[in-house]
Amino acid sequence: MHIGGRRQLAVVAVIGALVGVAGCAQPAVRAAATAPSSAEAITGMAGAAPGRGAACVFVKPDGAQKFGHVGWGFKVPGTGRWVYGAVENPGAALYTPPGGDIGAWHAEGSYDRMLGDMSTDADYPGTAEHPYSRYRCTKSATHDVRRARAMIRAVAARGFLVGVDPRTGKLTSRDCLDATYDVLKAYRTEHLTPAPKLSVPNVWVEELWGWSDRTLTPR
Repeated sequence: MHIGGRRQLAVVAVIGALVGVAGCAQPAVRAAATAPSSAEAITGMAGAAPGRGAACVFVKPDGAQKFGHVGWGFKVPGTGRWVYGAVENPGAALYTPPGGDIGAWHAEGSYDRMLGDMSTDADYPGTAEHPYSRYRCTKSATHDVRRARAMIRAVAARGFLVGVDPRTGKLTSRDCLDATYDVLKAYRTEHLTPAPKLSVPNVWVEELWGWSDRTLTPR
């Protein structure tokens, strides 16, 4: 699905906020599995080309009242390990001040462990009935693990917002998509589509041109 135009993305997100869609809150309805698109699968994500980087975006298509919810993962080159996580916003609030509980989490492990954890929400919240059901990945010749780790800490501390920032009076966002994009941008992921503030996660996911696209089932 492509709604068309960055201005329209912002309008749709604002409308969602006005009707109570809290950015990345998770409804208690299990997502249906999403079939892979015709995009060519990117093979060798687990361990090929050990000096190269790679990144993934994990998707709950029915999250946030079907606006979508996303998380992230990136490879630590030369180790066979991945760092992955998300901002879950368990309280479904449109605004949580910096330092508040926004459900920010991250973990580290093998590629297979990452897929297993994300497919069952093993790390946070752990008992969700709505795990990630789709993932898209890309290889990346550029990478910066140190900067990405620093951004993970920054994302966890900055709070959550969809709407008007009480500190500045500006319409903006600091939600699950902003967290995912900022971490992967800090990693220096190639072919990362820009994500303007108040973008709709499900629309942005469709604009990851050239990324693999696969169904994620519990494992």
